[in-house]
Amino acid sequence: MSDDVAIVGIGMHEFGRHDGVSGIDQGVVAVRRALADAGVQWEDVEFAFGGSKDGGAADTMVSKLGLTGLQFINVANGCATGGSALFSAYNSIKSGMFDIGIAVGFDKHERGAFRIDLASHGLEEWYGESGLALTTQFFGMKLNRYMHDHGITEPTLAKVAEKAFRNGSKNPMAWRRRPMSEAEIAESAMLSYPLTQYMFCSPGEGGAALVLCRADKAKQYTDTPIYLNAAAVRSRKFGSFEVMAPHLATERSDGPTVDASKAAYQMAGMGPEDMDLAQLQDTEVGAEIMHMAENGFCEHGEQERMIAMGETEIGGRFPVNTDGGCLANGEPVGASGLRQVYENVLQLRGQAGDRQVPNDPKTAYTHVYGAPGISGVTILSR
Repeated sequence: MSDDVAIVGIGMHEFGRHDGVSGIDQGVVAVRRALADAGVQWEDVEFAFGGSKDGGAADTMVSKLGLTGLQFINVANGCATGGSALFSAYNSIKSGMFDIGIAVGFDKHERGAFRIDLASHGLEEWYGESGLALTTQFFGMKLNRYMHDHGITEPTLAKVAEKAFRNGSKNPMAWRRRPMSEAEIAESAMLSYPLTQYMFCSPGEGGAALVLCRADKAKQYTDTPIYLNAAAVRSRKFGSFEVMAPHLATERSDGPTVDASKAAYQMAGMGPEDMDLAQLQDTEVGAEIMHMAENGFCEHGEQERMIAMGETEIGGRFPVNTDGGCLANGEPVGASGLRQVYENVLQLRGQAGDRQVPNDPKTAYTHVYGAPGISGVTILSR
């Protein structure tokens, strides 16, 4: 098991809607909070990787944080932007080139659903005209097939969302903090069958930042370092069913999550049975369900029993999305993957308050997935 890199500082800007506060400013707040958590100054930071989809170029943050001349590289990788920034920071320290640096992500999206620039994704107009560029429709199609193939039923979908909003109500950083009943969720407006309005996350705003350093120097900054044992990012293979794919191959292959998870387990010298909790991409409820199996935490089709038995609850056998996930937090694309790591660090420190996982968790897992078929995974330990 590798413990060459440690996370010694974490910071977030609250997720939600913040009129009059730019995306850059939300990222700056997250960085300053992470620096304070680590007890370091901006001048101590040797490098940064940062990303945003709609909030601006991350490297321009230096005009607000300080013109220190550090290496600052912008990252753009869809919903995996934050995870990719962390992957880059992890490897910069593992290589021996730097001792301490920052991964940061933030965003500020317009209200409503994401609008897709077809040309930038290599797609033609027919793709949008047929409705496939509407991500809600893609998610509904993908989940319909999965439910058919693996026996997942509609009541399970509302159970996942109910858990998310209940967990989010205990998270001061979350956007949606009102618990909802399964009935309210199931009876909300149908958007893309079988997914209703409250089974989807919403584009939003927020920022998250992590201070990383060499593991052998971690105790200089904190009494509770959290070790980054693995960070892996993978793209799609031919035959996987992904948003922005202009065709569906007759051959079937696993999505990028399966490959990213296997790479991370191998890197960490661990397996899914070693994880105490997980934050999994839940752009909508079906994503959480499917990703439970794709990351190796169960077989396809076993999720319904696990959810019915309460196994994915905070006090259950294997807690999933303890901070409310994307459903409760919303999805500022650049920050989403780092939000998951922020939550896992709190859990492993024992500092998650009302949503703290019991029994002293020692390992934690994050997974993020985004268009056009990118998946990022991290494994953390105390």
